[in-house]
Formats: sequence, C-alpha cells, structure tokens
Amino acid sequence: MAKFIRVDMASKTVKIEECPEKYAGLAGRGLTSTFVADEVKPTCHPLGKYNKLIFAPGFLTGTSAANSGRLSCGAKSPLTGGIKESNTGGTFGQKMSKMDIKAIVFEGIPAEDKYYVVKITMDGVTIEDAPAETIGMGNYEAIKILQEKYGPKAGVAILGPAGEMRLTAANISFADPQSNIRSAGRGGLGAVMGSKKIKAVVIDDTGAPGVTIANKEAFKSAAKRFATALTTHPVTGQGLPKYGTNILVNILNEAGGLPTKNFRSGRNEWANNIGGESMTANMEARGGKPTHGCHAGCIIRCSQHYVDPQGKYITSGFEYETVWALGANGCIDDLDTIAYADRECDDVGVDSIDVTVAVCVAMEAGIIPWGDGKAALDLIKEIRKGTPLGRILGCGAAAVGRIYGQTRVPVVKGQAIPAYDPRAVKGVGLTYATTPMGADHTSGYAVATNILKIGGFVDPLKKEGNIELSRNLQIATAAVDSTGMCLFIAFAILDIADGFNALVDMINACYNLSLTADDVSNLGKTILKTERGFNQRAGMTNADDRLPEFFEEVLPPHNVTWDFTDEEIDEVFNF
Repeated sequence: MAKFIRVDMASKTVKIEECPEKYAGLAGRGLTSTFVADEVKPTCHPLGKYNKLIFAPGFLTGTSAANSGRLSCGAKSPLTGGIKESNTGGTFGQKMSKMDIKAIVFEGIPAEDKYYVVKITMDGVTIEDAPAETIGMGNYEAIKILQEKYGPKAGVAILGPAGEMRLTAANISFADPQSNIRSAGRGGLGAVMGSKKIKAVVIDDTGAPGVTIANKEAFKSAAKRFATALTTHPVTGQGLPKYGTNILVNILNEAGGLPTKNFRSGRNEWANNIGGESMTANMEARGGKPTHGCHAGCIIRCSQHYVDPQGKYITSGFEYETVWALGANGCIDDLDTIAYADRECDDVGVDSIDVTVAVCVAMEAGIIPWGDGKAALDLIKEIRKGTPLGRILGCGAAAVGRIYGQTRVPVVKGQAIPAYDPRAVKGVGLTYATTPMGADHTSGYAVATNILKIGGFVDPLKKEGNIELSRNLQIATAAVDSTGMCLFIAFAILDIADGFNALVDMINACYNLSLTADDVSNLGKTILKTERGFNQRAGMTNADDRLPEFFEEVLPPHNVTWDFTDEEIDEVFNF
C-alpha cells in the first residue's frame, strides 16, 4: 500500500492512509503542486493555519536508476505569495520511496510555543519534543545531535535559526550521505515548516521493503541505456563532474551574460578568479573533493567538498549561482570568502541565492561597500543573531530593496533573479518572468540551448524562437521534476534521444504503464496550468509576469536590452 501520511501539528495526531486515488498517478512536483492547489486556500497567510507543507518523492526516487534521488517540497510560498515546489537531494526522498510513502503532509499550528521532531519509521509516526540544545543551533551541529539520537543513517529534514524566526528566505535543509547539507532552497518553505513548530523530521528506513519494480528486466535494460546517455554526454559525463556547476562562470562571462555589479554589465575581467577551473584547482591542491554526489546513485557527481588551505572542509554543493551572486554580482573575487558565506547560509538555513542577491542589494543601498568580502560575510552572520538588519536580509532581496528604498532590485514575484542576465540570455529571461515559481532558472533552463547549444540552438541575443524555447522547457521541467531525477539529466536527454526514451521506459517498467512522450508532455502542461491557476486565485495576474524596469537599460558588452512586449511575454503560456 502506497502510504499517504498526514501530520496534524495542532492536535498532535497522525493519520496514515492509502494514497487517495486522485493522487495515485502523480509524484514529485506533479503531486505537491496538485495537492497544494486542492487543499491550500490560495488567499491564506503562508505562515498561518491554512497553509500545508507536503513532501513527495518522484516516480523513480529510490530505485537503482542513476540520479534518482530527488524530493519535492510544496506549499504556498511566504516569499512569493504563490505556489512553490522546491526540489532537493540528500537521503530523505530515497528513504521515503523505499518505505512506500507517497507523501507526507504537515498541517495545523500548535498552540504551545515549543518545537517538535516528527519521527517516521516502519513502525509508524511519532511527534516528540525537539532536543532543547538544537533550538537556535546551526544545521551542521544539529544534524549531528539528531543522528546521534535517531541513528547515524537517519534521514533528516531540519530548520536552521532562520526557519525558527520564520524569515521568508528560510529553507529546509536535508542531510546528505555524509551528513552535510542539501537544501530545498527557494521560496521560503523553511518558514512554513517553522510556523508549524517542526524543528526536524527524521526518517529511518530500517526494514523497508524497497521500491517495487513491476518489470525488473525491462527496468534494468532501460536504466543501463539511461546511464549510458548520462556518462557519454560531454556536459553530464565530463564538464559537470570535473568543474561542478561553477564551470558556467567563464562560459557566461565569455557569452556576455554574467551579471556583474548588480546587473550593470555582462562581463568582467577577473571572472576566472571565481570560476570552476580555479575552484577545482584549489580543491586539487588542498586535498578537497572536486567530484561528489549529493545522494546515493548520482553518477553526474557535480557536487564537491570545498576545503580551506589547510584541507579543512568548508562547504559542498558550492554552486555557480551562489558563487556568481557574491562574486561577479557583488564584485568579490575571493573563492574562500564566498565559500564561507555559502556555509553560513547552509548553517543558518537560508536560500543561498536569495540572500546573496540580497547582499548585493545591500551594497546597492550603501550598507556595505562593493567587493568587501568580509563585510558581506559579516552581514550574512547578522541573520543568525536575529538583529533587525539580519532579519531583513533573511527575508531576501525584495525585502532589502523595499525597506532601503531601492529600485535596482532583481526579483520577479518577490524572488531573486539568479546568475544569468535576461538581456543577454533571453530565453531564461522569459522563464524568470513567467514561471509560477518566481524567478527561477531551473524552471525552464533555456541557458542550455541559448548558450551551451544543447538540444539545438536559439540565439540568446534575439527574440526569435525564445518564447517557444522557454515554454517547451518549462513544460519538460515540470515533468522531469515529477520523476525524482536530478534536473541535470536534461542536458543528456535533450541531445540523446535514447536517453529520453530510456527515462520513459523506466517509468513504464516500474509501474507497468505504457506512457508515451506525449503523455510526459501533457503531464508537464497540466502541472503548469495547475500552478498558474493557484497563483491566479491567490491574486496574481499577467502583470506579475514582468521583469524589473531597470532591465530596459542597455547591457554591455553586446549592448542589448530586454525588449519583449507584454503581449509577447504573455504568449509563453499559450498552450
């Protein structure tokens, strides 16, 4: 029986039932967004009693398929005011699937002012008082304490101090196989979990039956084909494993799309100082790990263990978007400083995109100087202290801009724009503008086709073809987010037809289905329409699908501007 678990924090009761029929054919983002649209009042306060938080693994999460370790988290976002699906690695999702848990829903708000741990085992679900010492504690140390109590291999989803303070850029952090941190980073879902007084959710899959495969031989064959596509593609088989996502710094700089000094230029002279090549060279010289997987079964292994000059671990999952935000955008050219800032974001439990972009808005406002790495790190540390400025920063870039009277604030629907200038990479600009999630590059990664020329080529500097590109990639991404696969498989399946076919074949073999490519596309369309419908009922209109006015400025070096009309932007969702 696929279990659907409801945890009511108001009454401290748990209901374990068979998955409702209407959700039986859904998983991952498809399930979280459909559930939120069904059961969450669109106009509710995101931190109030009517919001609900749901965890759901994807169709293939927990199987032996390569890169099948993702978990979707969904709720109404306190950052955007709309629907949110935030995706994470770590061990949690795989354990859920192996225990045959379709979803976990957290609802209600306790009357008492204390925090709890929700414990999930094969014997059931219990709600316990959180260890007192973990309250206010950073995530790294708190995960150690929880795994000492509940077992070293227990999966952990946890709030940092930012979530306890219910800051709107707070994330939910998840332990990876080495007990380091992965995050459902965007949209402030940590604040939703904090509002329900859940310090952590721990899951122990001891005795779990594992994922049932309907046709094992067909699945094994398809999984082998799928892995071959990932290992033979130059991006997933070579570039990402060696340099991580930070390989994009020099690529975007060369393309003139690397936003520099709060989106004033698309190129700078010192980009290589913070690029993936320099990052890998540092790790190789210091004894770090340039290649590492964020969950069991990852064969792309684009994560890493970034270490200090003495070889001591600083952070992992050191992503391009965070490096870009403090680096090129904030004019800080020291990777070590940026790495310590990334660690602080993980430890305090905030989105390392929204908060680092917020630091740049703070530079814009004159709070700290451009390029001052120490001041930037000190500013992020204010979040942990809970000072007024720290709380403002912990609510993201839009909050900093609003409170300090700034107009040059790169956000859409209240969420920070990351890493790619929409004037020079127009396809991703359309994704930023129109995705129901708020500005989010992963919702329709047009960079792949605009810059990397994967799945074809659409000129990033011209309007032609980019509306269709953003639309098609948003549809595909919504479907991929439902599979439980890492989004980076898209590089291979866009270029290698058998890689995509193998993905569909694995789902069919797992569930004894006969899905076609059209079925997958229709799933993506349905998800997007569901999400957009929720946002409309929450009060959003097409006017929310717009970039900030300052993108009308000319961007060097290509001297391009954001030139899509409102009518053209609205065409993205004409399907």
